[in-house]
Amino acid sequence: MVGRGAVNQEIYDSLLLLQHRGQDSTGIATAETNGVFHVHKERGQVREAFRTRDMRALLGNLGLGHVRYATKGTASSEEEAQPFYVNAPYGIVLVHNGNLTNTRELTDELFHKDRRHLNTSSDTELLVNVLANELQASISGVELEPDQIFQAVSRVHERVEGSYAAIALIAGHGLLAFRDPYGIRPLILGTRKNDDGSYEWVVTSESLVLENGEFEVVRDVDPGEAVFVDLDGHLHTRQCAADPKLVPCSFEYVYLARPDSVMNGISVYEARLRMGERLADTIAKYTPKGAIDVVMPIPDSSRPAAMQVARKLGIEYREGFYKNRYVGRTFIMPGQAARKKSVRQKLNAMSSEFKGKNVLLIDDSIVRGTTSKQIIQMARDAGAKSVTFASAAPPVRFPHVYGINMPSRHELVAHGRTIPEIAEELGADYMVYQEVEDLKAAILEGSDVEDLDMSCFDGRYVTGTVTEEYLAWVEGSQES
Repeated sequence: MVGRGAVNQEIYDSLLLLQHRGQDSTGIATAETNGVFHVHKERGQVREAFRTRDMRALLGNLGLGHVRYATKGTASSEEEAQPFYVNAPYGIVLVHNGNLTNTRELTDELFHKDRRHLNTSSDTELLVNVLANELQASISGVELEPDQIFQAVSRVHERVEGSYAAIALIAGHGLLAFRDPYGIRPLILGTRKNDDGSYEWVVTSESLVLENGEFEVVRDVDPGEAVFVDLDGHLHTRQCAADPKLVPCSFEYVYLARPDSVMNGISVYEARLRMGERLADTIAKYTPKGAIDVVMPIPDSSRPAAMQVARKLGIEYREGFYKNRYVGRTFIMPGQAARKKSVRQKLNAMSSEFKGKNVLLIDDSIVRGTTSKQIIQMARDAGAKSVTFASAAPPVRFPHVYGINMPSRHELVAHGRTIPEIAEELGADYMVYQEVEDLKAAILEGSDVEDLDMSCFDGRYVTGTVTEEYLAWVEGSQES
């Protein structure tokens, strides 16, 4: 964020809005015009991490913030919290959403060729060091020009593989944001005009941040594009990738993003409604007539799809589970033990809604199956006569390597199992999944986007650089 006055409070407020994107750790960095950085980062959620004294110390009219959802490195390690800082050239502090897939090669290059030291296993630390190295190589005079910054980003794109939406502060110069050449992870640009005619700028993962801060949505940052805002508030942009192509992550629309966001011109809420429309047809096809008395969502992200399923099938929609909103999202909790413990803390089944009924439960997706199995058992314990379980997403059969934490195939309940076998494993009477093509059509309908990364459903990795050897290495490193 580049503001007219102090930006610490607005960044804090924005992180609260984005808390659903990660709860492992959080951090804010601000910069004064003289180039002095102020950084505070902690484990845990935003409200726990920043006290009044921390906020007072975050001086400056430029800043960035991050909520971390561990995909690389150690989930509980404070050293892995973002942002990351390097002191040369100029001083750079950076946050990153995504997952780099050539970390082994980059680590070796940075140590042996670039002579740069890494202190953690975080791919964000890798990214800030690659950027710093390429920026150092681009500097030709005393002043740092936007052209030199864009040259550096171009070389970052050449060296780095995987998904990344990154925002960086360059001490004494301004704010830089850039997106990977496939636009896998989201990034959107907004502006706000001041009374004196000057402009403030913000770049963020989700549009709801802009709306909440009364910023005007300018547009999504294009795949491969870099955006630089100098200290005077002037915007500079350039396409820095040789062959960019927009292929955003489908899982943003299925689960990760808030429903009131618009990403790549696609309303997340409307996409979820369309998922329900198409899922209803599949449910009607694969379940016996009269096998369902009532439709219930697993709160909260499956609610739009469940409402549409009930409407289209002409079956009563009911809310059978009460959610405790003060417990974190189970999917992004590290470790099976934490997930198992948290489900019953998070959800309570109301017996009056289940007793003697044939229940259809709708969830947004099924990954490991740990939560789903417990929810199905909770429905039975509450008196359900039968339980049909449906997923608004297709079976997750492959690892997701672009920033969603599902690394090991053997952890995925759908890997190597047929749908009837999954139903047996989870304890459901009937099991229905969204078809792959239906999910794709539901998300893309009415938009200009032509393709999606659906690698966890179809095994097609859009960057073209993910090999079987890499997947085996990721699985091995997660288990060790």
